[in-house]
Formats: sequence, structure tokens, C-alpha cells
Amino acid sequence: MVNIVAMGGGTGLSILLRGLKEISNQITAVVTVADDGGGSGVLREDLGMLPPGDVRNCILALANKEPILQDLFHYRFQEGRLKGQNFGNLMIAAMVGISDSFEAAIKKISDIFAITGEVFPVSEEDMILYARLSDGTIVAGESNIPLEVVKRGTAIDSIWVEPKDAKTYEVVLDRIKQADMIVLGPGSLFTSIIPNLLLHDVVEAINASSAPVFYVTNIMTQPGETGGFTAADHLDALLKHTALKKIDYLVANNGSISLETASRYFRESAEPVFLSEEDRKRLNALGVAVIEGDFVEEKVGYVRHNAHAISHELIKYIEKVYKD
Repeated sequence: MVNIVAMGGGTGLSILLRGLKEISNQITAVVTVADDGGGSGVLREDLGMLPPGDVRNCILALANKEPILQDLFHYRFQEGRLKGQNFGNLMIAAMVGISDSFEAAIKKISDIFAITGEVFPVSEEDMILYARLSDGTIVAGESNIPLEVVKRGTAIDSIWVEPKDAKTYEVVLDRIKQADMIVLGPGSLFTSIIPNLLLHDVVEAINASSAPVFYVTNIMTQPGETGGFTAADHLDALLKHTALKKIDYLVANNGSISLETASRYFRESAEPVFLSEEDRKRLNALGVAVIEGDFVEEKVGYVRHNAHAISHELIKYIEKVYKD
């Protein structure tokens, strides 16, 4: 069975995990903890705990318990003082309260849901994401960065986390060492994927690993982060803003998006991410192989990655790599 380490955060990672679950039961999800918005941000500020939202979504993606329990974990209160808060976040907060650590609490929640694989926050440190914009402005907070980029009409010049010496868990380093494949993304490039790679021990472990590294590009650009980016631009940003030295494969969508859906995204200053011929030349010069396919799903006017299609394409490449 293939050992998979998948790293990122947000909806993108949780969607991909549902597909990876079809091809392996040895999955390690490593999740960013830089989130400071929404219900997670409230709990982070009020209780001094790590933000639970992305971890919760990954647990749900790998869960094997009855749908009613999953629905309960996903439920968001509609009225009263808890309006907007997620029951799963509160359950994690309560579990943290009766556990020795956030990691221990997540292990207990994972056992309750009988998940396939494991979920780890990338660090137990109270990490804060910072960015310096092209106009010199310094912005603190994952949720503030894209808002300020849009507001100021500028771009992200550099990005870092504090504390700068934040470390991951030894078990995460062990899982990276044991991995047969490492998958980065999909997800918000600067606020979900790159934050994990700003931890020196994480990126050093990936660089030292013999496992092939796959980067799954987003289907659409994201205002405030990747406006105007091509697929190769996404990869360039990964290499520029982190100490990552190797990406073996770039996974890109070449499936079509309906005109109606594309127009909706265009009105929000987002556009499809496709590979141009210039991109192919740039990636070839970097020694990065391209995996293309119809990897898009449209649901109610939104586009999402087709996790089934991506995962089954990845396993073909893995089988070929280890066969050769």
C-alpha cells in the first residue's frame, strides 16, 4: 500500500483527501495552522488554541463513521450567540480541554470518526503568518493578507511565519521520510500551502526525501493571492518563497469550464489556470514533469477539483516510478 503525505489546508486539501482515500489507507494529512478567520479565529483568540477548522475538514474527508455523525460534526449554528460557529470546532475545543495537547485531542477525534490514515497540524506553535507587500506594507494574519493585497492593488513580495523557529512534530518528519509520494495542494497558495513549507524542518525533510513530490495547481486564480498567475507562476512562487528544492510533477487541469461559471468567477476577478506553451518550456527547464487531465468538477456554479480523477492519475505515475 502506498504511503502518502498530503500537505496544505482549506477546502482544497480536504477534497483531495477524499480521492486519496480511494487509493490508499496509509495517508498522512499535514494541515496548516495559520488560519485566523471565521469560527476558527474566534476560538483561537478566546481559548488560545490552534485553529481547528482545516483540521476538522480533513478529519471529515477521511471519516468512516455514520453520515449522521459526520453531519453533526459539520453542523453550523444558525441563530443565537453561537451563530456561525461550527459544532465540530467546538467539539475539538472541548477535546483539547480534556487532553494533554492539541495533537492528542486530534488523535482522539480521529479515533471517534475511525478515519483512514492520520491528521496532524503542521505545528503546535501559535503561528502567525506575515507578508510584505510590493508597496512595503507589512500585513499580519492569514485572513488579512489577501484583503490588503486587493485593497492596495499590489502583490505579495515576501511571506514568513512567526515564530520563525517553529517546528513540526517528529512523527510528521517520520511520515515524510517513509512516504512513497508527497502531495502539495491544492489550496490557497500563499495562505494554505506555503505556510507549511516555511517551517525549516518540514522543507528539509521533503528535500531529503526520495519520494516524488507532486504539486496540484489550483483550477482558478485567487484574488489577493494569485491574480494573473499561470500554472508555472504558481510553481515559481513555491520555489521563490520557500527553501523547497524539488518538485517532480505539476498537476494541472485541462478540462473545460462552462461559460456561465467562468463568467461568474471573472466578475470576482478570478480566471482559469491553464498551461501555456511558455509554461511548458519553463517547467521543462526546471525538470518538472507535467500531468494534465480533466480534473475539474462544477457544482452549483462553483468549480472544484475532481479528487477521484486526480488520485487515480497520481497512482498511475507512482506505480510507474516504482516499477521503473
